[in-house]
Amino acid sequence: MAAPRAYWKGTLKLSLVSCPVALYPASTSLEKTRFHMINKETGNRLKQQMVDADTGDVVEGEQKGRGYEVSKGKYVEIDKDELEAVEIESNHTIDIDSFVPKGEIDKRYLDHPYYIRPDGKAGADAFAVIRDAMKDQDRVALARIVLTNREHVIAIEPLGKGLLGTTLRYPYELRDADDYFDDIKSPKVTRDMIELASHILDSKAAHFDPSKFKDEYENALKALVRRKASGKPIKATEREEKPSNVVNLMDALKQSLKGRKNASRSRPAARRPASHRRPAKKAHRSSARSRKAG
Repeated sequence: MAAPRAYWKGTLKLSLVSCPVALYPASTSLEKTRFHMINKETGNRLKQQMVDADTGDVVEGEQKGRGYEVSKGKYVEIDKDELEAVEIESNHTIDIDSFVPKGEIDKRYLDHPYYIRPDGKAGADAFAVIRDAMKDQDRVALARIVLTNREHVIAIEPLGKGLLGTTLRYPYELRDADDYFDDIKSPKVTRDMIELASHILDSKAAHFDPSKFKDEYENALKALVRRKASGKPIKATEREEKPSNVVNLMDALKQSLKGRKNASRSRPAARRPASHRRPAKKAHRSSARSRKAG
């Protein structure tokens, strides 16, 4: 299967070592069910219009502009040529600035993932050298790249035969966690409660396997569309009543752990292969014969 069209092409540069590379978006939302606004009477699709918030008049293309709100209801207009003057022109180069331990990257900064692969055979050796050196050092490269006229910091790490590049958010794009966590109370929790919770965690231990992720809502949407398109009736499902809040935390922990143990006990035991039972029967028969003969 041929690779899709590259989103970006340029050069990956580490000091004096460089190689041509191509970037491809690693995620997609094309498979998600999407709806369009339609006229329920005609079945035709609707199109949106830009309307003046005060006058209600429809604004045509040549009248549209960009404005920044400097105070409530007051905007400073920014012309297209003024925006172009501050846009960063791409030099089509990914300049690696530094290498950092992967564990030091705060996951909140991770933004959009991209696959990075060599663009042609010319730089395949240099690409492999940069990739394998990062594998040996267990480091992630921090580099700069210009996408859609904006400079981004991108974290690059080995992924199989290629590289995974993830653009990072700037600090001003993150909200301060203290604004949300500061007023969380710190109740006294007994050691028994923590140990019970730890047992529950152990009983649910697993490995990360995204193939088990099921988008139930997306599946339900697809089923709904199929039934509707085929003219089948749609039945409204009754929603289950939400359970009441548990008052006693210790009782809830004990019941949770008990439920996990009962579930594991109820599983049928694996049958032993028949070959393990047959020799035992023969041995029993031979001993019985010897007793009879005696």
